Amino acid sequence: MFETLLLNFLFLLFPVMIYLIFFEHKSYASNRWIFILLSSLTMVLCITIPIKMNIGFIFDLRYIPFIMVALYGGYKNIFILYIILNIYRFYIGGEGTLNSFIFSTAAFLLIPMLRNKFLRFDSKKRVITASAISFILMGIYLSLLSTYFQELTKEFWLLVVHALTTHVIMIAIITLLIERIIANSKNREKYLHSERLNVVSELSASVSHEIRNPLTVTSGFLQLLNTSHTITQEEKKYVELSLQELKRAEKIVSDYLSLAKPQSENMIYSNLYKEVEYTTNLLLPYARMHQVEIQLSFTNTLSTRYDHNQIQQCLINLIKNGIESMKETDGGTLTINVLEQSEKILLVIQDTGIGMTKEEISRLGKPYYSTKEEGTGLGMLMVYNTVDKIKGSLKVESEKGKGTTFYITIPV
Repeated sequence: MFETLLLNFLFLLFPVMIYLIFFEHKSYASNRWIFILLSSLTMVLCITIPIKMNIGFIFDLRYIPFIMVALYGGYKNIFILYIILNIYRFYIGGEGTLNSFIFSTAAFLLIPMLRNKFLRFDSKKRVITASAISFILMGIYLSLLSTYFQELTKEFWLLVVHALTTHVIMIAIITLLIERIIANSKNREKYLHSERLNVVSELSASVSHEIRNPLTVTSGFLQLLNTSHTITQEEKKYVELSLQELKRAEKIVSDYLSLAKPQSENMIYSNLYKEVEYTTNLLLPYARMHQVEIQLSFTNTLSTRYDHNQIQQCLINLIKNGIESMKETDGGTLTINVLEQSEKILLVIQDTGIGMTKEEISRLGKPYYSTKEEGTGLGMLMVYNTVDKIKGSLKVESEKGKGTTFYITIPV
């Protein structure tokens, strides 16, 4: 029994090991079919080589990969495993085939319903939840199995103990490994993003001042030339275009300077109320011009240290982006909520604009990437840089055609 148990555990580790070796640096979306294939193979192997107890009973761990894919992948991914499980089980045949079909169908319909709530949990709660689901699922399975016995013997109760403990321990280990992989992936991405911010910040500090001086001089001479009566209208048109481009270049340099600005000159200890109120009032005329209604809710009493100028610029960028995303939808509602959550300040900015794809979300905050035609991407880079400096975190949720929500969590 012990040797078969270890072999089944190796089957369960197989997808995790393959992912770590070959696919860890790729996105989940691009490896969806790999996950499904490996999980299906694991499930088939568990059914083929069940755990045989010395007392004569057998049981297998087919529902562990089934539960994992249902919780992390939802209906779209579990449906394929459900089909494979039942086709293979009918192929093997024997007693309990119909019962297996009914039970797997019930599991297929119910477990993925918990996915959205499950994914919102932290790592510890996910391990506990997955273990609890496994315990309940096997408890129901064994309860149904008990109806086939006229008398529940000592051997049957041994099966109950072995099956329950094995399933719970195994699924806890597998969930823990998956959560560790997810955490490592997030930490690596955070580290890479932090490195990008540092490089851009250092570069902007060394270059921006040197560029701004010749820009200012050139702009001044062009303005003088534009007032001359000796140039033609056609030449004036070229001068005005040159001034517009210089103005745009100065804006880009200003964005770079805001990245390089040290966060110590204007440090305050506050609850963000003045900054949120100031930026909301500042952009209210701009919002009305685009038929956008701003709704502000402030219920935070916690305070933290931050540079108020940079926080204001960060909020201006986010609110302005939200307003501009609703241009194509002929207006909408921009909601700003500042509240407390788990002894942290949570700032939520939600719009009802055009939304973004997952690919666009993943590229936010990278230099020179913008979803706007004339955008430079430096505004969002500055947002990420500011949040990073106060050791906060930024999460983005968006759906095409429905809008975007920014969640900024700030430690106190």
